[in-house]
Amino acid sequence: MTEHWFYHLQQSSLEQVLPDILEKTYAKPWRTLVKVGPCLGDPAEQLKRLDRFLWTYKKDGFLPHGRDDEPMAGAHPICMTVEAETAAGYDVAVLIGGAQLADVADIQRCITILDGGDAQDRAIARARWKQARADGLTTAYWKQDDYGKWIKPDL
Repeated sequence: MTEHWFYHLQQSSLEQVLPDILEKTYAKPWRTLVKVGPCLGDPAEQLKRLDRFLWTYKKDGFLPHGRDDEPMAGAHPICMTVEAETAAGYDVAVLIGGAQLADVADIQRCITILDGGDAQDRAIARARWKQARADGLTTAYWKQDDYGKWIKPDL
């Protein structure tokens, strides 16, 4: 049964948070699908930007990943997309910028990273949260305190 985890960005940027989440999924080792949605602007451009960033965000390492519009993307443990409709073949999906997937039933975890400053992104995440709860699925909500530390508030 899919767990739904929500990370509500309030103090940090996506670039500060995404690598840490992906490093954790990679260490499991889970195959991870990262889908970029429209709340960040042009999804294709944001996908390219995040792709470049993940190759260079750290001087002493990188996250092995590929985009689904490139050859051999399926060979990477982390695949980035704007097009995928399901997470079939993956263990975890990371949804960014209001990204949606039609089916996440067969994965272990669906992670939604939502921008606290974007009303559309918050609304999409809220609807996803309500649906997961209504379906009786395991949910976890993480938000940042004033110092950027992740806390799990009582809901």
